[in-house]
Amino acid sequence: MKAGPRYHVKPRRHRQKKTDYRLRLKLLRSKQPRIVVRRSLKYIRVQFIGYDPKGDVVLASALSKELSTDYGWKHSVSSTPAAYLTGVLAGKRAKDSGIEQGVLDIGLYRPTVGGILFASLKGILDAGVACPHDKDMLPKEERIHGAHLSKDIKPLVDSIKTKIIGGTE
Repeated sequence: MKAGPRYHVKPRRHRQKKTDYRLRLKLLRSKQPRIVVRRSLKYIRVQFIGYDPKGDVVLASALSKELSTDYGWKHSVSSTPAAYLTGVLAGKRAKDSGIEQGVLDIGLYRPTVGGILFASLKGILDAGVACPHDKDMLPKEERIHGAHLSKDIKPLVDSIKTKIIGGTE
């Protein structure tokens, strides 16, 4: 008879509520790059991550801070329009590195209809990267163009999007 404790200590990141390993395994079984969208209080990060047995590899990445430093964005870099533009930037970089499709990974965030995470997905889709999604989850166009924030954001969103898609950085 085997002696010892009958409990199993869960992995550290599971105990810290940072990783859902069942969801991660489902995403990895798709054999497509994961589109990881993470937000903090200040910034939004969009990364295309490929699997490697030694550790995940970042294939393309964009941080919303780049909008203000490189493209002249004057508003909050954690808003819905900034999330959209960050998604466009990450999608453009992914297309340039040969990535045609991916699977959205929102981690432990709750999916909210029209939320910031799905605004990033809309930007990735507009950049030309395919990703399975529900069209009802994407934010409306007036929200992406910042109508809920200010009237002067719409032309800025359009001009920055053409800069990113056009390739002139």
